[in-house]
Amino acid sequence: MFKSIAVAARDRGRMAEVSTVIARFGLDSLAARLGLGEGDAPEGTEPRDLPTRVRQALEALGPSYVKLGQILATRRDLLPDPWIAAFEQLQSDAPRIPFETLRGEVEAALGEPPETAFAHFDSEPLAAASIAQVHRARLKDGTEVVVKIRRPGIRALMEADLRLMRHLAALAEARSAMVRRMKPAAMIEQLGREILDELDFTNEGRNADLLRADLASLERVTVPRIHWEWTGEQVLVMDYVEGIPPRDSAVLKAAGIDPSRIAALGAELVLEMVLVNGRFHADPHPGNLLCLQGNGSAQDGLALLDLGSVGFVSPRRQHEFLTFILALRSGDPGGVADMLATWSESGEVPREKLLRASERLVSRHGTGALVLNAMVADFFPLLRQEGLVLPPDLVLIFKAMVTMDGVLSGIAPDFDLSEALGRMRGKLVASRLQRLAASDKLETALLELSRVAEEAPRFLRAAAARMEAPSPPARGDSTARAVGRAGWLVGGAVVIHAAAQLLVHWT
Repeated sequence: MFKSIAVAARDRGRMAEVSTVIARFGLDSLAARLGLGEGDAPEGTEPRDLPTRVRQALEALGPSYVKLGQILATRRDLLPDPWIAAFEQLQSDAPRIPFETLRGEVEAALGEPPETAFAHFDSEPLAAASIAQVHRARLKDGTEVVVKIRRPGIRALMEADLRLMRHLAALAEARSAMVRRMKPAAMIEQLGREILDELDFTNEGRNADLLRADLASLERVTVPRIHWEWTGEQVLVMDYVEGIPPRDSAVLKAAGIDPSRIAALGAELVLEMVLVNGRFHADPHPGNLLCLQGNGSAQDGLALLDLGSVGFVSPRRQHEFLTFILALRSGDPGGVADMLATWSESGEVPREKLLRASERLVSRHGTGALVLNAMVADFFPLLRQEGLVLPPDLVLIFKAMVTMDGVLSGIAPDFDLSEALGRMRGKLVASRLQRLAASDKLETALLELSRVAEEAPRFLRAAAARMEAPSPPARGDSTARAVGRAGWLVGGAVVIHAAAQLLVHWT
């Protein structure tokens, strides 16, 4: 397998491992279909267990390939449900490593043994994942912390995997029209950015600081504090947070935590991150969230963990996403179709096809509680059916929203995201206005209006000359319509001129 594919000498060993795993799980025919095998792709139906075997192969190949599968699990616009279901089961858990294997990395990062850096350090790991292992510790001032330690050798392995993936993606795009539609090269670039960010723990520390500042107004939301004195690329030290993952409403109630309050707070949190601040936790699954019990007058809260993967939303995307949701909820298939046309990366799609898809979506989800998981389960198959491919950043937004919606619906079945959206409308509008009123943007607008004010007299003269000109109007046009258009031009120029003069005078 892959014998004819040339790679750099340093990556040949890893290529041999990949080839061996593909053969072990019987994926040669799939590789041929993707343009990566030898000979022609076999004809026939796809085996029912193929998605499961691919998922098992990705897990066997390690963290880089697991993360690729996790990205694919978000691409419902590209893959059918059996593949999504298989990739959603990908596990990033890994065997725990004896601390002595990590000791050299930790001492180099801390500048001293952890037993002297901390008042207490537990050599037994608290948890382990593919990239890092976590240990409990206590600072000398008594603060309980966790110490996240990068696995030795993981950077070199993942960088080699990325080089191979880029090479194979380019080959597959060149050889297979089906693969080209999926844009694997762009997907691998996204994966590369995520991996390199997560491998450097200083990025996670900065993400935590930024999100904590973003969410300062939400007093019931906790983002663990980073202890920068001990934090670097390979080791991260942050506050230990005691809480319960939001998996089971009965467990929460037994601990004195109200699931409905947690659901309302979680909805406010995800909307605040995505639609107000433009910076959000990209993977808010139950393992990265903790429910916190209220104390006295304080209500139950939420904590955000594992901030290595953070997404960003531009103001344009915020506006588009909100417009899409509001058009859907107001029963406006035309508005939904407009946004689908804006988002499509696959070229021109006939308006009639977009309208048909939008009408089906509105008929199913335009009324009643808005359950994003159910809506997306209909939405993405419609996109595939009509040949629409969404931009990767938009897919990441949907993933974060759907993940949080699924968590909250699991602990509070009557949870309705549209109600939370309605409660936040005022805040969303205020944030947009505040952004528009930022001093640099206001100054730019005033400068542009000042320029228009200087040009307005010339516009007025040109409009007046057109009205007085004896030449006949354009073919198929009446004199009245030509004069009307000129009148609109004059009126618009007068208004612009007046507004510009007022604003310039005001400043």
